[in-house]
Amino acid sequence: MSSVLGVSVGAGAVRLARPHAGSVPQTGPAYDIQTIPVGRKPVEELTAEAIGVTAEATPDIHATAISYRSEQQARSLREAMARQQLTNYELVPEVVAALEWVHRTGEIRGISSLVVYDLGSSGLTVSVVDAQNREVRHSERTSDISGDYLDSLIREQQIASGRIAHPQDPAGLAALDALCREAKEQLSSNTAVALPSEQGLVLLAQENFEALIMLAIESSARMARDVIVRSDRPVHGILAIGGCARIPLVAKVLERWMGVPVIVPEEPETVMARGAALLARPVRPVAPPPSHPGHPLVAVPGQSGLDDADLAPAWLSAPAARGERRGVSGAVLAVSALAVLAAIGLGLGYGPQVLERDSNQQGEGDTAVPTSSVPRTTTLDPSIAVAPATTTETVHESVAVPPRRTETTEDQAPAPAPPGPNTFVVPGLPPIVVPTIPPLFPPPR
Repeated sequence: MSSVLGVSVGAGAVRLARPHAGSVPQTGPAYDIQTIPVGRKPVEELTAEAIGVTAEATPDIHATAISYRSEQQARSLREAMARQQLTNYELVPEVVAALEWVHRTGEIRGISSLVVYDLGSSGLTVSVVDAQNREVRHSERTSDISGDYLDSLIREQQIASGRIAHPQDPAGLAALDALCREAKEQLSSNTAVALPSEQGLVLLAQENFEALIMLAIESSARMARDVIVRSDRPVHGILAIGGCARIPLVAKVLERWMGVPVIVPEEPETVMARGAALLARPVRPVAPPPSHPGHPLVAVPGQSGLDDADLAPAWLSAPAARGERRGVSGAVLAVSALAVLAAIGLGLGYGPQVLERDSNQQGEGDTAVPTSSVPRTTTLDPSIAVAPATTTETVHESVAVPPRRTETTEDQAPAPAPPGPNTFVVPGLPPIVVPTIPPLFPPPR
């Protein structure tokens, strides 16, 4: 049975959502969610590797959709997916993926315009969107308020209380931050939390935590209100998503500041991954043109942004045409030379002799001119070289590939005699003999 994969790319974690086998995605929470913490590796590279591993482990996945925050992140994701040689995927904006999920679950039924409040680990994004058309009217983002900032408030408060010793190295500081993040997440459903660590006991109550983060949450609500004012559009609700939307204080402050209902979906940090899974559609690659044995593939002009000359392989080039152009140029030069010589001869009184001599010479040389002065290759295989014809019989092109020839034409045809002192050789024409012109005045006696 085929399945789909939805992916959300966050600064702190990459989440992959797959519907359960046999479940209907529109019903809501029947999803397998995999969370991959982001370490030192770029998040786009981690995303591409995770998708590649999942695709190999689950061959029945026929479509993948990845939610992205900005065009810059979309470009980075495309580059990372290309390095992993992954093509069957599509990119969808984060807001569109979130709206897709809440539309299917019916949580924003009756709301035509709303604010999407996305508070994640790296920052806050506030967007005013048209819920019916799913168009973003106005959006702003700040990194001053984030989940990482709330974690740092908890860490400093614990160190200031004297129960936690300040870590001496970056590794210890990172471990303490992770412990404070876990305490924050547990406080979304508990009134108090106590977590032991190497530096001491992390002890935090719900009331102390809310007092600690109140100013930051109110600042985020003020920013959301300012975004609504700058968008010049009325809103009828607020959709709170992201990991920090689990904090009960967030919904309370937003509703008090905005005066509209605040909707917090179940597992708000996975909304974009589940919405992306609903939007996943298979991307079918363009089939290459059929190939024939012995013939290389030929790209179809007009489908890759290049013209016919750029797409033509080497064996489709026309050497005969190029040779004919070169022969025409030589004929033009020869006619020009004859015209100059005739003009000189007529001016000096030797015109009839020059023209008669040239006419006789032309008649004698007609039988020595080959019918085809341009070598023609009739094979379709570029690796087979065919010697140019030097006989007078006409060369006919053949569809069949001629056999290889090992002999050379130098052994079959005698070398031509060297030209005389008054003979001019022009490629493509018979030799031209210029008569010796006597002096105008006899020498003095």
